[in-house]
Amino acid sequence: MRRYTLPETEIPKKWLNILPLLPEPLDPPLDPETREPVSPDKLLAIFPEPLVEQEVSDKEWVDIPEEVLNVYSLWRPTPLHRAKNLEEYLGTPAKIFYKNESVSPPGSHKPNTAVAQAYYNRISGVKRLTTETGAGQWGSALSFATQFFGLECRVYMVRVSYNQKPYRRVLMETWGAEVVPSPSPNTEAGRRFYEKDSEHPGSLGIAISEAIEEAVTREDTKYSLGSVLNHVLLHQTVIGLEAKRQMEEAGLYPDVVIGAVGGGSNFAGLSLPFIADKLRGERPDLEVIAVEPTACPTLTKGEYRYDFGDTVGLTPLIKMYTLGHEFVPPPIHAGGLRYHGDAPIVCKLYDLGYISAVAYSQRKVFEAALMFARTEGIVPAPESAHAIRKAIDVALECRETGEEKVILFNLSGHGYFDLSAYERYLKGELEDT
Repeated sequence: MRRYTLPETEIPKKWLNILPLLPEPLDPPLDPETREPVSPDKLLAIFPEPLVEQEVSDKEWVDIPEEVLNVYSLWRPTPLHRAKNLEEYLGTPAKIFYKNESVSPPGSHKPNTAVAQAYYNRISGVKRLTTETGAGQWGSALSFATQFFGLECRVYMVRVSYNQKPYRRVLMETWGAEVVPSPSPNTEAGRRFYEKDSEHPGSLGIAISEAIEEAVTREDTKYSLGSVLNHVLLHQTVIGLEAKRQMEEAGLYPDVVIGAVGGGSNFAGLSLPFIADKLRGERPDLEVIAVEPTACPTLTKGEYRYDFGDTVGLTPLIKMYTLGHEFVPPPIHAGGLRYHGDAPIVCKLYDLGYISAVAYSQRKVFEAALMFARTEGIVPAPESAHAIRKAIDVALECRETGEEKVILFNLSGHGYFDLSAYERYLKGELEDT
């Protein structure tokens, strides 16, 4: 079979919380003023109470509300594909599978948490949400989700992506959001950069600062984050939970699980249900690989320490692998991977040796993206193409060794709004950053 599907009744009814399974607890976020664990009151100024509770929950399973499941049913469960054409093209004995999250209305995995966050904000009495977006996948997802729960949405979009991907902006506006290029003159955080350079390319860190600043200065507004935080990774585990059932249908279990990493949400969403098996000692040999750009090599080149999650310093201090909160990555087309840090859960697993990481340059990634598009037919997002690159490399290693490894990666989104990047690659104009 090439495609493994589940009926709508098989949408997971609970999210998997990896926190109680970790061999040691996460280092708590710190108040930058006192260097003590941050108080719930400070988190409640940014997030609604149900999400703060999920952030620190010690329950292994968290019920998915019926209202969230109703929206999920528009596209979930997503299919699992076997990439037989790619296998034949590579001449590999490996079996390559991918979870196709590009079938959601916004075209990525991001609405798995956007819908949940919109719901919890609505029942908490919130009227408006602010957020940031890099490539536009997260901003699109939150714009989509807020429509189902009657919330206003303002998106601070990293300026380089705002200029590179105008139709992502149009998509967000179609779903009712206001989109602002960041850095902007709207906020004190944005003006710090905008007044020096009105064409500053921006970064996710700057855009986060702008969105948080607006949220904490308005009583009717909360902030929504599309990656990094524990509750975001929790919501994304629907991906891996479905994938486990589908792999059972295929009669296989992956030897290697791969995902692209910016903040860590799509990687964690696929991998955490499998990593749970490894933590329990059931799959000790499972290999889990995080893939990032050489332009923003957080895990492979960063330092494991406390740092701000944003550029200006409005967030609590978070223990993570970081390139420094003032780091501004080059304007690569994988805008969703241009973040200076990573999810604390992902960083803890990396530090403890449960996962590994690799970084690729932009041209190497687009070479893999083109190979995938020409064999499997789907044009992948530049972010997803990082995972594809590593899956291809593992498959090629199997061609040399004769190993019949089972490879599973997350196709976190499609690249139909990224065709300008493909055009530049095809013309030989794409920088090899």
